[in-house]
Amino acid sequence: MKKLVLNAVALTFTASLLASTVATAASRDVISVVGSSTVYPFSTVVAERFGKKTQFNTPKIESTGTGGGMKLFCAGNGIDTPDMSNASRRMKKSEFEMCVKNGVTEITEVLIGYDGIVVANSNSAPQMKLSRKDLFLALADKVPALDGSETLIDNPYNTWKDVNPSLPATKIEVLGPPPTSGTRDAFVELVMEGGCTQYPWIKGIEKTDKSAYKTICHSIREDHAYIEAGENDNLIIQKLDANPKAMGIFGFSFLDQNTDKIQGSFIDGTAPSFEAIADGSYPVSRPLFFYVKNSHVNKVPGIAEYLAEFTSESAMGEMGYLTDKGLIPLGTEKFAEVTADVKSYKTLQL
Repeated sequence: MKKLVLNAVALTFTASLLASTVATAASRDVISVVGSSTVYPFSTVVAERFGKKTQFNTPKIESTGTGGGMKLFCAGNGIDTPDMSNASRRMKKSEFEMCVKNGVTEITEVLIGYDGIVVANSNSAPQMKLSRKDLFLALADKVPALDGSETLIDNPYNTWKDVNPSLPATKIEVLGPPPTSGTRDAFVELVMEGGCTQYPWIKGIEKTDKSAYKTICHSIREDHAYIEAGENDNLIIQKLDANPKAMGIFGFSFLDQNTDKIQGSFIDGTAPSFEAIADGSYPVSRPLFFYVKNSHVNKVPGIAEYLAEFTSESAMGEMGYLTDKGLIPLGTEKFAEVTADVKSYKTLQL
């Protein structure tokens, strides 16, 4: 009899432990945010302030790259998946379809502001004055033939002077983001394609073969002139500081926070600055976003309050603390539209 009682107690304890484990797995009290390395600094500042001023835990922010973040975010609605994903470009149709396929259908898109993509180098080197055509010729996998014919050849350029006689005879060495990065996506669309279309015969290919056109304009060379430096933009800055001959590609906010070490290149005659990005005169700017999984709002404590902090006037407004980190703020009307969408958890439609 005593043995039966002990067995019953043991079974009860095991069942209780199992129930506790299941309950723990089914709940989470820390907000999980993944995605863009460009949005990461802004998201981190908001998270830190949110953790200090509220009773909620400080959200966990991970820099996985925009593409990597979308894969994690769209994997499903389970509590083991992220609540939000930062993005340095808008969600792609293919990513949206992946979300829908996995049951993630209630998503709110939050436009937080704007950013410029800079091509920078060390302050100890001459400031570069580049065009988008220069950058296309320096970094494309294939470029127009040197004889002027309408044919493509493997990129033969080794120095910046080879690309443009007005540039220094410095070896082309550019540290930039990997394919999973939203910054990489925006760079190939805004810079590489912008330079590619300077050739009318290549631009004409878009009308007949969009796939071939995209391959020409978006493919970056793989002979070590362009060096994938991962998702850590601060690491690129350290490498530029140590190697004055190298160039680096990243968001304006990282330039803005490190002007003691690096300088931005002129692009098509305009230097990257807060004002030039805000008024649209700097040619390489882009919107920044984060995406919210609405099904998690009532499952993870603090999401609604975190959204309120991020989209507040004191954070995202024209004089908000995120502008001190290099975020270019939304105009008054757009800001009001975004905050209204967040409050109503407006469902994203692509």
